[in-house]
This record gives sequence, structure tokens and C-alpha cells, in this order.
Amino acid sequence: MGKTTGFLDFDRHLPRRRPVPVRIRDWKEVYEPFSHDEAAEQGARCMDCGIAFCHEGCPLGNLIPEWNDLVYRDDWSAAIERLHATNNFPEFTGRLCPAPCEGSCVLGINADPVAIERIEYEIIERAWEEGWVKPIRPSVKTGKRVAVVGSGPAGLAAAQQLTRAGHDVVVFERGQKPGGLLRYGIPEFKMEKSVLDRRLEQLVDEGVVFECSTLIGSSSDIRDTHEPWQERGPSSPNADSVTVIPAEQLTSTFDAIVLACGSTIPRDLNVSGRELTGVHFAMDYLKPSNLVQERSLAAPVIDARGKHVIIIGGGDTGADCLGTAHRQGASSVTQLEIMAAPPEVRAAENPWPTWPTVLRTSSAHEEGGDRLFEVATSELLGDADGNVITLRYRSAGSEGDEHSVVDVPADLVLLAMGFTGPEQGTLVSELALNLDPRGNVACDETWKTSHDKVFVCGDMTRGQSLIVWAIAEGRSAAGAVDTFLMGHSDLPVPLTPGQSALR
Repeated sequence: MGKTTGFLDFDRHLPRRRPVPVRIRDWKEVYEPFSHDEAAEQGARCMDCGIAFCHEGCPLGNLIPEWNDLVYRDDWSAAIERLHATNNFPEFTGRLCPAPCEGSCVLGINADPVAIERIEYEIIERAWEEGWVKPIRPSVKTGKRVAVVGSGPAGLAAAQQLTRAGHDVVVFERGQKPGGLLRYGIPEFKMEKSVLDRRLEQLVDEGVVFECSTLIGSSSDIRDTHEPWQERGPSSPNADSVTVIPAEQLTSTFDAIVLACGSTIPRDLNVSGRELTGVHFAMDYLKPSNLVQERSLAAPVIDARGKHVIIIGGGDTGADCLGTAHRQGASSVTQLEIMAAPPEVRAAENPWPTWPTVLRTSSAHEEGGDRLFEVATSELLGDADGNVITLRYRSAGSEGDEHSVVDVPADLVLLAMGFTGPEQGTLVSELALNLDPRGNVACDETWKTSHDKVFVCGDMTRGQSLIVWAIAEGRSAAGAVDTFLMGHSDLPVPLTPGQSALR
């Protein structure tokens, strides 16, 4: 333990966010620099508990007290080794994870928890700056070939682990570039894509092969959409730009297959007026916005500039839409949430060390807009040309009460109500994969599906979840695949299917 009284001497401190009027004029990440001394001071707050509940809160089992102490002692090179021992991509979790570890921090019983996520961020960024992040190539090749379908965090973690075990790994991605939602769903102001690209370069240097614009299944699985941006090429799958490979071809040419396709079917809104022009799923809005930042599109196809924007859904995806609308110059933005507003602090029925269900304000919420809780959309109204112009909502639970109905202007309505499960197209049917009662791909305790050569991990089997779960499950599935191929494995298996963190 570094400083015995650190948790008494220092308060929790995080870097400042750039001023709102400045940051909404660009797409850069919102935080200002945080010095190494400030990070060391935060590391000193770690209590080095006899029972480190932060371990239980983290699906990856990160060695949090160890690298907190190393940062305090200014041994950053050792800190990144301990961090990489359990987490392939700390630069992703350090930006995007809601930090269940902090919810389980013992210091959080009666004080502010240790700034674990920020310390993680500082460790990995220092490692990149110092050139400590290098390719790790296997000393022996096994001659086994593994296909990974999907290049989100679960697929990337599985691919890196299996490549380091000596297998030849090919990652198939239907998008034009790898990364999945890390590239096409997460806005630039939360994670600049250079952060993703530098890690992908490491994977390529280690031997991972990426086959992008490649769909596993059949041409009937290509999403049928009339969005004009999808007809121009640099975006979502379409029949002219995507190579289609039958699933059975993978089973005949690879020794094992890992499915990491995510949970991508958006939850729809079943109200009158849903068909009006100007009503879109969140991903159909976020993806082309991200493509503009990558210079794959000249301008956003769904543009909030000058519009009254309504976002239905109060989660992270809704906040991503909120921050994007601010930067596009929306006239007004309102976010609707059907649930009641959570309390500012833990309620008595939500004790430590469970996940604290409290009101959270993201950087996007700080930038403006209205948040309305405990409201439900009743109807969408349009003009004579079929464009949405009004959203009608009521207080949740007040159906039939005319006095609770409110009309608000709405030129653009974004549906950010989560995802219901994985796509169940030809890939699933050709492989005859069993599904669980929720419609996710089922697996046994070794991550194996009902097909003997096919494994699954991440949201495709867990359902919509967190990035930290995806990485942990990708690592776990890789260990199971390595054991399947070789009879044993030295790769870690931090999770079993269905395992829950302390929350």
C-alpha cells in the first residue's frame, strides 16, 4: 500500500471537462489533460482493502489495488503490465465503462470512491506515450485456424488472445472497417477513432487478419434500407459492396469459429405515426454522423441542425444522440425516459456494494437540453407531406388521463430504447444454433453453442450489456476455444456464461 492515510488526505478529483461553448464546436474528447502527479494522488486514495470488492465489481477481475499502488509509487511501466494482465483494451474501458468497480469500492461506503476508471485511463495513455505497448507475437504456431465473426470489443479480445496462443485468426466484419460499435456507434467526443485504430494496428502486427465488408450468411441477410447514405457505399452493408460467405464455408475451412456479432436489433416504438419521415433508430443516426468524422461521408444524412430533436430513451445511446445533436446545431433537444428519475444518492434499499442506481449526468447532459423522466410517448403527428412535426407524451402510468397529455414540437425523433437481441438470419439458421428464451444464442459452460465447432461470446449470448463484459467474455471464450483445440490452455478464463458481477 502506497500512502496509508491517502484516502483521508486526498479528495476524489477528476480532470475538468472543456468548457461547453468550446467543446460543442468540435468533436474532440471532452476532458482536459490530467497530470501524472494528480493521477498518483488519486492512486494514493486506494485503501488496499483486505477484501478488495472492486475485484468482484469488475467482470475482468482487474488487479485494481496493485496498479493504484504502482501509480502512486510512480512505477508506471509496472502498472501497465498489471493492467494488461487482465484487460486487453484499457483505453476503451477507461473511456466507456460505467465503472462497476467504483460502485463496489470499499471507500464508497461513506465517501467518494477511488477514481479507478480515470487511473486506468492515465496508465494506458502513459504507456502509449512511452512506447510500452508493443505487439506480442507467439513463439510457437499451432497450425490451427480460428474464425471470429464480429470485430466489436468481444471479437477483438477473443482474436487477440487466440493469436497470442499461436492460432491463425481471421476476423470477419461486415462493416468497411473493424471496430463494430466502437467505430460506428460511439461518437468521437467520447472516444476518438485514432484510439481504436492504434490498437487495431497492434492486433495486425501480432498476426490478426481482418476481412472487412464481409458478411457471413447469405445475401438475404443484407439489411434492406432506403436510407440514401447506404446507397453511396462507405457505410452499412449493401449488395454491391459486401462479400457474402456462407456459414458452412467457415465450418469447413476453420478449426473453430467464435461468434461475436453483438445484440443489434433495436427496440422499436409501437405508436401511431411511427412510419413518419424523421423518425429514426439511434444507430441509423449515429453511424453516418461517425462516418462524417472519418471523412467517409461529406455531410450527415440525418442532420439535427435547426431542428427540434426528441430522443426517446434515457441510457448511454440516448446521451450519445444528445451530444451529437448539440454538435450538429439542433434548435432544441429533449430526452424522454419512461422510468422515474433515480435519486441523487444511494437509496437505503440499494446498499453498498451493489451497483448504485443514482442519477448520472454525462458530458452531453451538461451541454444542454431537457431531460424528462417518467413519461411515455403516446403518438407522433405529422404534416400533409408525412413529416413528423409533433410528439405527444403523457405521464407514465396515466393512460386515459387526458390532463397528463403534452404536445411538443418534433422535427427529428430518435429511438434509443436499447436492443432486443442478435440478428437471427442465415448465420444462425445455417449453423442450427439453439437460442435461449430471450432470443440470444445459447451456449454451455465452455462457451460452445449447439454446433460442435462454434463458440459465442459478448452481447450475442449475454444480451445488451457493457463493454467490460464484452472484453471479459471474449477473453473467456478464447480460453475455451484454445482448450478445445489443444486439450489445455494457459489463457485466462475470467468468466463463465451467465456469471454476474457484484451489483
